[in-house]
Amino acid sequence: MKLHFPQFRVHGKSMLRKACSALPAFLLAAGAYADERLQFNRDIRPILSDMCFQCHGPDNDKRKGGYRLDVREAALKGGKSEVPGLIPGKASESEVIKRILTDDEEEHMPPKKGGKHLKPDQIATLKRWINEGAAYEGHWAFAKVSRPPIPGKSSNPIDSFIEARLGREGLKFSSQAEKGPLLRRVSLDLTGLPPSLAELDSFLNDNAPDAYEKVVDRLLSSPHYGEKMAVQWLDFARYADSNGFQSDGSRKMSVWRDWVIRAFNKNLPFDRFTIEQLAGDLLPNATEEQIVATGFNRNHRLNGEGGRIEAEWFAETVIDRVETTGATWLALTVGCARCHDHKFDPLTQKEFYQLFAFFNSIEETGVLGGDQFTVNTAPYLTFPTPEQAAKLASLEKNVELAKAALKEAEAKDTFAEKKREKEILGEPPKWQVLQISELKSSNGATLTAEADGVIFSSGNQPPRTSIF
Repeated sequence: MKLHFPQFRVHGKSMLRKACSALPAFLLAAGAYADERLQFNRDIRPILSDMCFQCHGPDNDKRKGGYRLDVREAALKGGKSEVPGLIPGKASESEVIKRILTDDEEEHMPPKKGGKHLKPDQIATLKRWINEGAAYEGHWAFAKVSRPPIPGKSSNPIDSFIEARLGREGLKFSSQAEKGPLLRRVSLDLTGLPPSLAELDSFLNDNAPDAYEKVVDRLLSSPHYGEKMAVQWLDFARYADSNGFQSDGSRKMSVWRDWVIRAFNKNLPFDRFTIEQLAGDLLPNATEEQIVATGFNRNHRLNGEGGRIEAEWFAETVIDRVETTGATWLALTVGCARCHDHKFDPLTQKEFYQLFAFFNSIEETGVLGGDQFTVNTAPYLTFPTPEQAAKLASLEKNVELAKAALKEAEAKDTFAEKKREKEILGEPPKWQVLQISELKSSNGATLTAEADGVIFSSGNQPPRTSIF
């Protein structure tokens, strides 16, 4: 499985500076229109998934008649009868449409006894799709992102797309918002906070043509912008300051949370945003910031239950990482493949456990030890606050000064001690070598003295002898 990370940044400041000043009061929903081709993922898959895939989908054990409708090649070929289910360009001749329209209860699809019934507009959509060629699409998460042509001629691209959709609905833009509500909307949208009275007065009194753009620039430069943007990402990563299991005791993960906020505020490129969270500690000469980023995979639940089984929870912890990574970066609900091949997303059970193997290589179990209400599971790092770091630096400097002073004092004491000894004892005596004039052995050994004072014994060698 190859993962491709697009080279775009966490947010687009240039686009936001041109954000439209008047938005419709409804969310734009996807839908098909007479002037465009149907899209399988948008218009067809929801119908087939709801009405057909239970019996003609990816599950081999529940597939009826050997006919599979979720894969184009199989849908064209047909089931056990080998009658083509779909004939591109010919809806009326396609067996799928014939079965939908037949009055024969034994042949009708979906079976009437199942309680599911296609509506007339759904049938019309299926017919149109087949007549257009019955084109399928892969999973949306793997579709190549492409920039669509900009419709219309509005002042900025965002307004152009909205205006085109409003036109299809027979609607027009709302009137230009007043400056007060406009400032409140953009402030809440970009920082999650309402504007202050001073900010409101400043904007109301600014009559320059780029007054709004200056407000957007100010909000994008605010540290609160990163906080607002980080909220959704923290949800994706299942961030919490508690363990999320049983007594739900507290834990400390705020250092990683602050890293995410800083990443948004400094507009970190998305590929680096991804790599540092998944493998920041494996980068060459990894910085403290990059190591902190890997806290993404330490947000899982921690178990302090008395009857816990460590090996079981270790596996659950690995699975939690697989599921979260898959949902966050692959846009796949990989957890379904924990027990069987995925019913909808293109993921097999084997592939799930291949991903599992990547996260099965560390010893952290997710099982709490010691004071389960206050600590994280090992391994963990501790980081001082900026104030604490400054205090520590000051203390370390004092320690170094004290060590230098101690070394200097010890040197002075040693010198003084030697001087005092010399004053009391005077010069130490010098060794003198005695000259041997005569040697005798108490037991008759022959003794010979060399010039350097060494004595050799020869002749009779009794066990013991005395020299005098």
